[in-house]
Amino acid sequence: MATEIERKFLVKDLEAVRQHSVRSYSISQGYISSGNGRTVRVRLRDEEAFLTIKGPSLDGGISRYEWEQPVNPSDARELMLLCELPPIVKTRHIVPFGGHTFEVDEFHEANEGLVVAEVELKSPGEAFDRPQWLGEEVTGQKRYYNASLSALPYSKW
Repeated sequence: MATEIERKFLVKDLEAVRQHSVRSYSISQGYISSGNGRTVRVRLRDEEAFLTIKGPSLDGGISRYEWEQPVNPSDARELMLLCELPPIVKTRHIVPFGGHTFEVDEFHEANEGLVVAEVELKSPGEAFDRPQWLGEEVTGQKRYYNASLSALPYSKW
């Protein structure tokens, strides 16, 4: 099982992100099960689909166990019908910067207006350059977890 190590930040300049993005794609994801820090997620990303299981957060929210496998998109659409809550809908922008890749999620629908960047690291203490558009760090703040945003959308904060 792989360990995902990432830090999460708010974005203060979405236009700069769009200008430096090398790829963007649409994502719709739902949670078949979430609780006790564990999630089972189904995700449709353009024409691809994935089933992901994540464990509880460690290191103050920086790392967690993750298992992900591709699934048939038609199966994923059927699995979306089993999800607990409405799906998360977002556009993901891929932005390389300083030797790292930032994944910037521009949320839509009930989470419209929220823009969050994640950078994956090799270790919890790994240093990385911060682009100017990166704002406040929200690593470990559960309300910014996608499963939490499904249950309590940004528009209701």
